[in-house]
Amino acid sequence: MSTGSTQSTPGGSATPDPESDLTTLPMPEVQKQLAASPDGLTQAEADTRLARYGPNEIAEHTTNPLLKFLSYFWGPIPWMIEVAVILSGAVGHWPDFFIILLLLLANAVVGYTEERQAGNAIDALKAKLAVTARVKRDGEWVTPPARELVPGDVIRLRLGDIVPADARLLGGDEIEVDQSALTGESLPATRTPGDAVFSGSIIRRGEIGALVYATGTDTYFGKTAELVEDAHTVSHFQKAVLKIGNYLIILAAVFVAVIVLVSLLRGDAVLTTLQFALVLTVAAIPVAMPTVLSVTMAVGARLLAKKKAIVSRLVAIEELAGVDVLCADKTGTLTQNSLTLGAPYSVDKVTADEVVLAGALASRADNDDPIDLAVLGGLRDKSALQPYTLTHFEPFNPVDKRTEATVTGADEATFKVSKGAPQVILALAGDSAELTPAFEAAVNEFAARGYRSLGVARSDGHDQWRVLGVLPLFDPPREDAETTIATARKMGVSVKMVTGDAIAIAKETAAKVGLGTHILDAAGLGDVKKEETPARVRSIETADGFAQVFPEHKFHIVDVLQKSGHIVGMTGDGVNDAPALKKADCGIAVSGATDAARAAADIVLLTPGLTVIIDAIKESRKIFQRMNSYAMYRIAETLRVLLFVTGAILVFNFFPVTAIMIVMLALLNDGAILSIAYDNVHFKMAPEAWNMRLVLGIATVLGVVGPIAAFGLFYLGDRVFDLGRPQLQTMMYLMLSVAGHLTIFLTRTRGPFWSIRPARILWMAVLGTQIIATLIAVYGLFMTPLGWGWAAFVWGYAIIWALVSDRVKLLAYRILDPATNLDDGGLTEGTPPPADEPHSAEDRLVRRAEHE
Repeated sequence: MSTGSTQSTPGGSATPDPESDLTTLPMPEVQKQLAASPDGLTQAEADTRLARYGPNEIAEHTTNPLLKFLSYFWGPIPWMIEVAVILSGAVGHWPDFFIILLLLLANAVVGYTEERQAGNAIDALKAKLAVTARVKRDGEWVTPPARELVPGDVIRLRLGDIVPADARLLGGDEIEVDQSALTGESLPATRTPGDAVFSGSIIRRGEIGALVYATGTDTYFGKTAELVEDAHTVSHFQKAVLKIGNYLIILAAVFVAVIVLVSLLRGDAVLTTLQFALVLTVAAIPVAMPTVLSVTMAVGARLLAKKKAIVSRLVAIEELAGVDVLCADKTGTLTQNSLTLGAPYSVDKVTADEVVLAGALASRADNDDPIDLAVLGGLRDKSALQPYTLTHFEPFNPVDKRTEATVTGADEATFKVSKGAPQVILALAGDSAELTPAFEAAVNEFAARGYRSLGVARSDGHDQWRVLGVLPLFDPPREDAETTIATARKMGVSVKMVTGDAIAIAKETAAKVGLGTHILDAAGLGDVKKEETPARVRSIETADGFAQVFPEHKFHIVDVLQKSGHIVGMTGDGVNDAPALKKADCGIAVSGATDAARAAADIVLLTPGLTVIIDAIKESRKIFQRMNSYAMYRIAETLRVLLFVTGAILVFNFFPVTAIMIVMLALLNDGAILSIAYDNVHFKMAPEAWNMRLVLGIATVLGVVGPIAAFGLFYLGDRVFDLGRPQLQTMMYLMLSVAGHLTIFLTRTRGPFWSIRPARILWMAVLGTQIIATLIAVYGLFMTPLGWGWAAFVWGYAIIWALVSDRVKLLAYRILDPATNLDDGGLTEGTPPPADEPHSAEDRLVRRAEHE
């Protein structure tokens, strides 16, 4: 599409001019059409234009709410329920007809409501990740949300920024722009003053002002950068749970087929048999599974948001549960990112104040860069900069590793100053060979004391650089870093420091935060495509950190660890960290990260430090435990109902429950099980791995014990107490309902059911549904009344068998998983992993295969 433009009006605002193309018009003409200047707009004018053009965003495609609601009536499971409704009407079973219809509507309402709430939660998280822009309003630089940009705004673009709107570059140096997300071009494109840059592209090098000429749907590419990816991506864990769902569907189909075949051979009514079979299938299939999944993860995302960790990809919470290696940035994560300038080292007759002044001239306060602010803060006389005029400034970039400024003094003499990596500054000077020993000795001395060094140089004409000295910067460790790292180790997560600093500084910092001093020089790691030797792989696995790291090294480190079977988390903040953040199993953009890093990350932190990451890992493992409990419960309940109903039909030629009873069982169970998303659980003190053998084993044991208990009650009611068949059916309905919900309390703990107190919402939901089930049975709603005496007997019987089942569960755990049989539920909070936990490469590779 062609880019629209605007035309000045007498009122000073702008209107569309379809005859012009603002991407190619000369800049004076562009400014005239936009009624704008390099000085920017006033806030009042910006508000007027915002009302005219609308927000600088692309409206997301939304489904009509009515159509979305109707979609819950379309699909294999709804089809089966709908057929059951039709069959109920065909045979004249009107109570069944209305109750099954109620189930159908209830599933749709619950599913629609919960998905909408989950969607609202993600929208709220997206709002917190909204891009901001540096805009000149009323002559001052401000940082409003990018959605408030309007044509005519003057913005400032810096390294790592995502261009927030289509704009023409103002005066300054050329920049490099990554347009790969928009054009597919892999190499950055060079853009000079006057050129157009488009929304969604990333500034890879340089810094420059720009004049916005198109926003929102009027931009050339028709959309802004999307920081939050699709929240409905299916994770590895979800796939595993959905496999369980498929297993249950197959199981139900087999048992139902047997029931239908036997019933038809016995001459039972075809329509009644089919109706019962369909209803039984619906009850056995995990109808609530997608809803439980979405609710559980949405709840987890909201909890993390309160702790200042914004989830940009919802299922990333689950991915964190398996992370066993966390590669963490040093600055701002392990340290305070609060740099303080120490006493500088100066060369020859240069004074310390001269070194600091030159470094300050090569800094810019409006960039809010911690290093620049620390150097500027080190000036003894804050007015020392007043006699100087900055005529050109080249910001820091990862390639040159230095800043450079062209300055004019009070005597109108022009000179250059530069500050940056010591080896880079030393290389600028022609006499570096003479300076090298003393210069490097100073740098090493600072490093041994944990200081980061910045070289400073000055050029007086003809680009002949002269080294002035070294500025030492100290970034103290975070107070919580040592305890947080110790906690991570107890949780089975190995933290590895990743820093661009020298080895000496890295070792000093690592020792202070309790990491250890086995620090590798990243320069020896080779390029991304290099296949490391087994010895080198082992050294990477056992290293406490990596120093002198470049962005490509981060990617390589992640790749090597993943190939060794580790599940890797990676933190980053820069534009060049994006590939490693994407490569990691869970990419984490730290506080203050660039837009590009946040766009590539799965989780974005709003506060510095490791604590938030550890909290996120704990929360992810809690979610894993909740889903583990739900999976066991769902399998056990399906087996309980199918085995009991099928056995009763085959052996006693008797339908132990009616179709409407099964519908009520499913309705009440699905209503209460949603509360498991809020349950109290203990996170496992080791990385999680999906143990399908254990889940199926425990669930099968409970699913077999349940029918034994049910047949015991059936025998007592039929042969001992001589109840009539209709009343016996009501008794069995109440037994299946009460015993089924008590199973929730058995599957939610690895130890005895009382080892972890259930959340209030869970036990209240279970109690509430079972009160309803009891009242239905006692007073005979759509069934023969049972009476309070028999209802109390059923409750007592179910509770006794639940206690027996709990002991059987503990025995099953000891047989199926003898390595961990602790009373509090296995490896839980405060309990370090056992010493014999497998860590072999083969075990890790198997675990990683399961993860994927």
